[in-house]
Amino acid sequence: MRTRRVVRTRAVIRLSAGSIGVALFSLQANAQQAPVVTAADYARAEGFLRENVLPLVSGMGVQPIWLTGDRFGYRTSVRGKSQFILVDPARASRIPCSPETDRCGGALDPREVARLQAEASRTFGPRTESVSPDGKRAAFIRNYNLWARDVATARETQLTTDGQKDFGYATDNAGWVKSDRPVLVWSPDSRKIATFQQDERRVGEMYLVNTKVGHPELQAWKYPLPGDSVIAMIQRVVIDVDTPRVVRFQMPPDPHRSTLCDHVICRGSEWADVQWYSDGSHIAFVSTSRDHKHEVFRVADVANGSVRDVFREDVATQYESGNGMVNWRALPASNEVIWFSERDDWGQLYLYDLTTGQLKSKITSGEGNVAQLRRVDEKSRTLWFVGNAKERGRDPYFRQFYKIGMDGKGLTLLTPENADHEITLAPSGQYFLDAYSTPEVPPVTVVRDLNGKSIVTLETADIAGLRAIRWKPPMPITVKARDGKTDLYGLMYVPTNLDRTRKYPIVNHVYPGPQTGSVGGRSFSPARGDAQALAELGFIVVEIDGMGTPWRSKSFHDAYFGRMGDNTLPDQVAGMRELARRYPWIDLNRAGIYGHSGGGFAAADAMFRYPDFFKVGISEAGNHDQREYEDDWGERYQGLLVRTTDSSDNYAPEANQLLAKNLKGKLLLAHGTMDDNVPPYNTLLVVNELIRANKDFDLILLPNRAHGFGNEPYMVRRRWDYFVRNLLGAEPPKEYEIKPAGRPRVP
Repeated sequence: MRTRRVVRTRAVIRLSAGSIGVALFSLQANAQQAPVVTAADYARAEGFLRENVLPLVSGMGVQPIWLTGDRFGYRTSVRGKSQFILVDPARASRIPCSPETDRCGGALDPREVARLQAEASRTFGPRTESVSPDGKRAAFIRNYNLWARDVATARETQLTTDGQKDFGYATDNAGWVKSDRPVLVWSPDSRKIATFQQDERRVGEMYLVNTKVGHPELQAWKYPLPGDSVIAMIQRVVIDVDTPRVVRFQMPPDPHRSTLCDHVICRGSEWADVQWYSDGSHIAFVSTSRDHKHEVFRVADVANGSVRDVFREDVATQYESGNGMVNWRALPASNEVIWFSERDDWGQLYLYDLTTGQLKSKITSGEGNVAQLRRVDEKSRTLWFVGNAKERGRDPYFRQFYKIGMDGKGLTLLTPENADHEITLAPSGQYFLDAYSTPEVPPVTVVRDLNGKSIVTLETADIAGLRAIRWKPPMPITVKARDGKTDLYGLMYVPTNLDRTRKYPIVNHVYPGPQTGSVGGRSFSPARGDAQALAELGFIVVEIDGMGTPWRSKSFHDAYFGRMGDNTLPDQVAGMRELARRYPWIDLNRAGIYGHSGGGFAAADAMFRYPDFFKVGISEAGNHDQREYEDDWGERYQGLLVRTTDSSDNYAPEANQLLAKNLKGKLLLAHGTMDDNVPPYNTLLVVNELIRANKDFDLILLPNRAHGFGNEPYMVRRRWDYFVRNLLGAEPPKEYEIKPAGRPRVP
């Protein structure tokens, strides 16, 4: 997801066409000195982990706290001390000051100071309430029903009365993720709530048992699987908070789906695909089919619950409404809808008539995607959006900011720098923060107006501290895909003390998608997982975004739709082979792979499908069989489960346990025993078949750990040990202890 003693050389003898060939699978001992890895090497590698390098950078990560009049403040580090900065875009001013002592010279009123202090002391724990736009009410769940609390008086009002177990209101449960927060959208006037009653009464359950002395505790919850006859369904309602009165939409229940992700919540606590009209009279929403192939844009009258179908979109594979943000907007004032579609192989915006549902015009066109529609000015009929792959000669994953007229004219690039741009719009929409960087170049953060003019520079990141420890950025790489034609992009990490006369094992850090790739974002980061730290131990580490991952064309994203066992592996192998031809210090005979979650699925898959290429693999928390993972994931990317005449189904060929007999190399499997995202039974299915095939393998079960154990110090150390011992051919220092963040190392 995210080293060197006496060499033990093995010879494998093969008979082929009457001849005997000898293949050496470990270090070429006659070509270079036997490796030695010490505790000092591990300590140096540890120094490149995120918690150790992040403090060496200043001027990164401007987090604005918005005040009145588009002003904002943020805190930055200056020579190790926190400094408050007050910014006024209208005056192009950036002033270091103290809100606590003199209210920034009187520039802040007492309420703004109080807000800044509240933000500074705010904790980011689980949110169990949804506060209304006017801040006067907070909605919450109690005993499966929705309640409202008056913030000023603490008076509570029960809004619904018929909620029951597994049929509650505003329920946040997608199987793979769940919480006690309510899922809803307040009306603009804070008087009504759009939400749903979620029916899970006949949905199958998932079970986990904790590890403790005495009787274990059972955790059971609703967790539908692909092919289940019953999945979670939502019955849409609107609640008048003042009455209170519940209006149920006059339509059948919808599958628990969204146009964007495998939940109905895709950004923070925001319920996706639901938009109130500004006057609170209607709600626009999208109903998504169980398999994500059919979308229906609808409008409901909140007074009586009547629903009108406006238009629909049908796709052959799976529909997606953007990247990280739903990209449709209802425009009641002009009786129009802005709709997102990839029908021409790129993510584009289209204009529809809100009454007739007829297509009026295409707004964007050409190569490249609209990733996120950020602002719509209905008066000037202008749109602002984050796009990618529209500028030739630039990394197609770099995000840029554009504006365009709703008539499709006047497309303008607002962020000219050849870099990845992180955009934060001011609440008024009149200005935006632009933090631009690349994996190699640290960020510069500026304020721009809506025409892209730079108003004031906020920060230029200082990485002198990184340079002092001989830190090097990863190398951007471009290789050809499996077809020999398509360009793939990635990053390569090499030891800071690279010796070009040596041969280094190559390790692939993989995440196959389909919702993201191996690299992740293209913005600057002083550490990406433990990739550079692992490289410091004597490896070349690569991350390649293969075909089947997003941010490219629709056909690129759908490259292995319905064949999830592909896992981008043909592209990973092709890319690694090309890199070995390009760089003679890469030893392709010593290839390893590791990954977490979907990357764990891919890493084990690689060891089974390419057993002669990958010699060592580490698979963490892998969803090895999509029939054992949540329904929305598999049914979106693999398709609905279809039984075959041989008592099997279309999911079976993609299941790792059915390929486990092919294992030849060294494989480490790891899973948390309380993983409620990817249940540990996924890994145990593989374990069972490895035992059945009489294969040697290694297994770590982490008691009471959930899904995110990949960066836990113990797991990181065991990952390093496994590659050092089995791929580098060295003995790692015994039980080296990586210190958690905040704990000093004692000599």
